[in-house]
Amino acid sequence: MSGILSASSPRGGLKAAARGVRHVITASPSRFAIVIFAALILLFTALLSLPISSVSRTITPLSDALFTAVSTICVTGLATVDMSTHWSGFGQVVIFVGVNIGGLGVLTLASLMGMVISKRLGLSAKLMAAGDTNPLRAHGGPVNESQTVRLGEVGQLLTTVALSALIIESGLAVLLYPSLIMTGVSPVSALWEAPYFAAMSFTNTGFAPNAGGVAAFGDDYLVLMLLMAGVFLGSIGFPVIYSLAKHVWHFKRWSLHSKLTLVTTVLLFFAGAVVFLLLEYDNPRTFGSMDAVDTTVQAFFLSAMTRSGGFNVIDMSDLNGSSMLVACMLMFVGGGSASTAGGIKVTTLAVLAIAVWSEARGRQSVEAFGRRIPSDVQRVALSVVAWGATIVAVSTVTITQITQLPVIDVLFDVISAFGTVGLSSGVTEALPDAGSYVLAATIFMGRVGTVTLAAAVAATSRSQLYSLPVERPIVG
Repeated sequence: MSGILSASSPRGGLKAAARGVRHVITASPSRFAIVIFAALILLFTALLSLPISSVSRTITPLSDALFTAVSTICVTGLATVDMSTHWSGFGQVVIFVGVNIGGLGVLTLASLMGMVISKRLGLSAKLMAAGDTNPLRAHGGPVNESQTVRLGEVGQLLTTVALSALIIESGLAVLLYPSLIMTGVSPVSALWEAPYFAAMSFTNTGFAPNAGGVAAFGDDYLVLMLLMAGVFLGSIGFPVIYSLAKHVWHFKRWSLHSKLTLVTTVLLFFAGAVVFLLLEYDNPRTFGSMDAVDTTVQAFFLSAMTRSGGFNVIDMSDLNGSSMLVACMLMFVGGGSASTAGGIKVTTLAVLAIAVWSEARGRQSVEAFGRRIPSDVQRVALSVVAWGATIVAVSTVTITQITQLPVIDVLFDVISAFGTVGLSSGVTEALPDAGSYVLAATIFMGRVGTVTLAAAVAATSRSQLYSLPVERPIVG
């Protein structure tokens, strides 16, 4: 009787409601990720709204604070304000911390903290972290297919994530410090700018703390090379870094995911540079005014940054329309899965390309590097592309209607937002509040939406004990 009374009392009802909410939030890693991402965005919006966060010591308008918070936590790099002049030292530190949190991934970070505090990783934490690195593990029930990172290896992967982020960012900062000094940056300023640029390159964010951004170092090839290296290491993904750390000199022992990621990333990097060279070599506003060496370096830099890096030496609005379309394609693809990059991911593109090639050759199964790719992975890849294209289309139409700006410019910034790239044709800074909210939602969906959809599609993969009659609709 007392149990019934306690359950029906206001306090008992609140406890039951709290348990229900907690269960709904934590039952799915993808759902938990959305809640934590949203909570972090609200927290950082509040911090960036404080007068101490701005140089003018005034409250930053909600639309600008919210957009910057979304761009920071989702490691995007787009901004509605001048990042070098609007934010104070406190604001810059808040942004620096935010991109590192967003770059590691909230579920990975939560699992790391739990492992540090408890000295061990429980099953629920392993499942949560595994869902962060692979959406196909973010559902209940058995996982029959071989996984890139097995459940027993999750603890080692988390250690790799923490160590690789610390070592790579520290190493980049150490190398960037003398490089920045040689370009004319004062030793004191370089103490802040070196780790800032290191974090922004590894997390594929693209914010710059100095006036003029990376364009100020456009003639310094060493700085550009270091930034490209940071973007590359951040974009291949932590599972790939983990696989390379285990079998660095044994290509045959690399996971299929690592092989597909690295091969596709390298192909897109070189293909993008060649295409930009062909399209921009005679454009006086971009490569047309450069010599052969500078043109080649800038083409490779542009190819790397359109994948998700977000830094730019040349003004994106100066590109030919054809080059902007190519940049949109590269930004839509993005980087590797479970990485600091965005987009539909290179493995998604690779799986679909292999599936199309297999179909063209009349093969019954989709195979690569001596392994079969199961149908559920193909379904997830197709769903992610369809979801991404829908987000981009709806956002482009909405923002174009709000601003009445040229469609190609709006499309460029929308895909940059969806792919969490950070490059802009100039549209983002000119957006009214309504447009900035739409673009912020696009960033959020681009960062967590594809993973959530992948997990939802994976969760629908259940055994079926019957088969309906076959009828073939006309396709094509």
